[in-house]
Amino acid sequence: MATTIYPNLILEALSKVRYPGTGKNLVEAGMVEDDIRIDGLKVSFSLIFDKPNSPFVKSVVKAAETAILTYVGPDVEIKGNISVKMPELQPKVEAKLLPGVKNVVAIFSGKGGVGKSTVSANLAVALAQAGYRVGLLDADIFGPSMPKMFGCEDARPVLEEVDGRELIAPVERYGVKLLSIGFFIDKASPVLWRGSMASNALKQLLSEGNWGELDYLLLDMPPGTSDIHLTLVQTLGLTGALVVTTPQQVAIADAIKGIGMFLDEKVGVPILGLVENMAWFTPRELPENRYYIFGRDGGRALAEEMGIPLLGQIPLVQGICEAGDEGAPSAIQTNSMTGIFFRTLAANLVEQVERRNAELAPTQRVEMTH
Repeated sequence: MATTIYPNLILEALSKVRYPGTGKNLVEAGMVEDDIRIDGLKVSFSLIFDKPNSPFVKSVVKAAETAILTYVGPDVEIKGNISVKMPELQPKVEAKLLPGVKNVVAIFSGKGGVGKSTVSANLAVALAQAGYRVGLLDADIFGPSMPKMFGCEDARPVLEEVDGRELIAPVERYGVKLLSIGFFIDKASPVLWRGSMASNALKQLLSEGNWGELDYLLLDMPPGTSDIHLTLVQTLGLTGALVVTTPQQVAIADAIKGIGMFLDEKVGVPILGLVENMAWFTPRELPENRYYIFGRDGGRALAEEMGIPLLGQIPLVQGICEAGDEGAPSAIQTNSMTGIFFRTLAANLVEQVERRNAELAPTQRVEMTH
């Protein structure tokens, strides 16, 4: 081999390697940065790729190493000394389905019966009372409950023309824009639809609803994991998800599965926080007493274990249930005990959303070493 290694020897070797993306050799394509460093037999330099997701990175680096060992000498220390520089992969920019909506939050539970819809309704009202523009989509196609909780079961949304399109006008209650499949079906009849039909109905409520300008669009998801969850993830850019559970271990086990679904690399939706509903029972006549009938702090323990913020613990009180049945969410009573709980929950959610949005500032360039 050559007794002395020069940068030109390295460039000559690299000129034998062609980049599959253009057919040009690495030197001709301008992919070799002017930073060749030689220390005895140790050689290092950088290769520049013009695309952040080039499928040829590994093969080109390997070919460059082989060329140097072949044309310069087998004793050259090159393996692991080639750096790769490329633009950072930017989020794919697409036409936003709901351009006027700033934040979309999915509210879900691993199982039914934990009060997810009650939390969704009261959280929406609390956000509206705090001055935010709020929409609520009842995404529980097979068990819609928002028309009942907002006292508008007999409402029938109408079509209105917006910029040449006919859109569904949401029902407005307590400062919240509301759409639900429950407005369009017989409440006494079951929804006997296959998953694709339910997903298409949900897409229609999203894309053809006249949501307008919103700070928050809350999605009251069906319990468990299903086609509907995947439809929402694929259709909307979710800001994040909020998990609702009771302290009971059975509910906790199912909540873990739901959290895993959103955090799966194929889904990639951040968990904004956890709400422990029915955290304790407080009888109306003994407002200072707490009875932990579903277990104590199960949701808190789960949040700590998984590193998820605990955004609130909501007690089981008679007034919350009665308010939902009467079509007037208890959060409208701002100075009541339950009103304070939901107002605190809303403030904590806003804090998490704003923190997440602040962390999304992209960097200009990424450098990796192979």
